[in-house]
Amino acid sequence: MVLDGLLSRKAAEAATDEDLERLTANRQLMVQAVGDHELLKYSDLIQEHHALVREMARHPVAAALVERLQAQIVRHQFQLSLRPGRAQQSLAELQRVVDAIVARDPDGAEEAARAHLQGVIAALLAESTTG
Repeated sequence: MVLDGLLSRKAAEAATDEDLERLTANRQLMVQAVGDHELLKYSDLIQEHHALVREMARHPVAAALVERLQAQIVRHQFQLSLRPGRAQQSLAELQRVVDAIVARDPDGAEEAARAHLQGVIAALLAESTTG
């Protein structure tokens, strides 16, 4: 959570207009994928979202650490997307991250990123107790 929050904060501070266009275009694709119930596509777009934020942050050490950690949870992330209502919840969380970055609000971006990861952790814990 700390690293992802840091990257979102730095992305809000360092993003170029082109970066923000790419991020908002990805958000629109995520909205469409969830609306069309294309959960595999949505899972791929989540990965793209995180890659865009890492790139925009221009913080290679934190980005490399997060990339290594995310590689370990990709399988779980897709499984979570299949749970009823989870894709919509995840999308709402990620939209708040995008909104804050686009607004160039570092505090809001960090807070939204941490809240998203808290949601992922809660869903993983719920799955481990029910699955």
